Order: sequence, then C-alpha cells, then structure tokens
Amino acid sequence: MQGKKYDELKLVSNLKKIKHKLFVLSGKGGVGKSTVSANLALALSEKGYYVGLLDSDLHGPSIPKMLGVEDSKPEPTDTGFNPVLLSPHLKVMSIGFLLQDKDSPVIWRGPLKMGAIKQFIGDCNWGELDYLIVDLPPGTGDEPLSIAQLIPNSDGAIIVTTPQDLALVSVRKSINFVKKMNMKIIGIIENMSGFNCPHCGKSIEIFKTGGGLKASKDFNLSFLGKVPLDSNIVIAGDSGQPFIVKNKGSDSAKAFVKIVENIEKIVNKKGVV
Repeated sequence: MQGKKYDELKLVSNLKKIKHKLFVLSGKGGVGKSTVSANLALALSEKGYYVGLLDSDLHGPSIPKMLGVEDSKPEPTDTGFNPVLLSPHLKVMSIGFLLQDKDSPVIWRGPLKMGAIKQFIGDCNWGELDYLIVDLPPGTGDEPLSIAQLIPNSDGAIIVTTPQDLALVSVRKSINFVKKMNMKIIGIIENMSGFNCPHCGKSIEIFKTGGGLKASKDFNLSFLGKVPLDSNIVIAGDSGQPFIVKNKGSDSAKAFVKIVENIEKIVNKKGVV
C-alpha cells in the first residue's frame, strides 16, 4: 500500500509542474494524428515553450521514428528516468525507446498498459513544462481511458479528423467519449484537407474538405484549423526530419503555426480567431 501511495504522490507531483496538458486523439487510425501531435509539439517548442511529447500508443509507437530519435534511450536516474531530449525545449517519451527489437509486438492486457502509462507520467522526470502533448492511440480503448483517469485536470482534448464522411463517423464517437470522461474539448483539426498541385497551382479535394468544420459546428466546438496534404510531411516523417522545422514556408507548416495560435488562445481563455 505504501508503494502504491508513493507512486500516486510522484504522479501528482510531476503533473503539478506541468502548466498545460493536452490530449490528441482520433476515432480511427490513418488520419495523421501522430503527425499532428509531433508538429504541434515542435511548433510550441519553436515558440520558446518548454514542451513534453508523450507517445502513449503502446502497440504502434511512431513518434520516435518521425522525429529521428529511434535509437535514443531514456536515461535512468535515482528518481526514475529522463525522457529523450530532442532540443533544449522539447522532451519525448515513448514505449518505442524501450523495445529491444523494433519489430516486436507489445502483447499486453489492460493492467500492464495502465502500469506502463502510469510510469511514463509518474516516473519520467519531465520537470517544469509549459505544455505536455499526449499522443493517444486511435479509438476509445484502454489507453485513452487510462490517460483520462491519470490526468483528470487536463486542459482538454484535440480531435484530429480527415474531411470525408467515413472518418467523421468515428470523430463523433471520440467527441462523445471525451464528454463521457468529463474532459473538455479544445477543438477539432481537419488534416489532409485539400491538395495544392505543385504543377498547376490548382487545389484538389482528394478527401473532400470542410468535414471537420461541419463537425465542429454540429457539436458547437472550436474549429482549430485545417492542414492540407503535403508530400513533404510524408518525406519528413519517413526520414526522421521534423517537418515544421524543415519546411517553415510551406502552407502546411503555416497551418500548424495558426492552429497552435488558436490552441494558445483557448487554453488561456481568449477564444479562437
């Protein structure tokens, strides 16, 4: 019992040092949620904030490869372990750093998942942070449930979708899940929203556009912005080159910057523009 109480005290102590705690989730896979999480964390750190990025997807951790730190390891200390330092302003933690073989599946039931996530928050020396971005796995299963229980005083959830109707069916389930967990919803991001042809300059709606905005209106939620399809995002993720840092002048990078500005306004209770 003493050990359990000590763990809870460590978790509470760590969370007290973090000013804003944000969850990024989606109702289904394949909508670019981890890409959004990584680039939001990068954009915030580029503005001078101290940011932590927690990859809580235990079965498909992609953040380490996306940020080019696949071979890094958390540093053990007397009080737990230090997350991987991507820059002076950005710390990262993922189960991907702890797997001996990157191709090995994590075959765990609920209690083991809960224990691992608890350690990532309580035993990880995050230090003083302005923002903790938690990249949740898709759906409404064990991991989102565990995180919601472990961080009950978060600023809220950011929901990522693509524009087509099929994706929006899952988004609506995510919205209802967040509400049932008594969490706030910061807003909706529409990813893969249109494609600007590099040859003719014409905008092509590959996955349609406007679905995220419609969902935000239907549920009376803030629409944080939309990110167009960009082949450089794929290239950056595959090569471990942070997209928003390497492609600052692109429309997609500018979209992330604008989304971050809207998030800042909401968590500081100034409203979206």
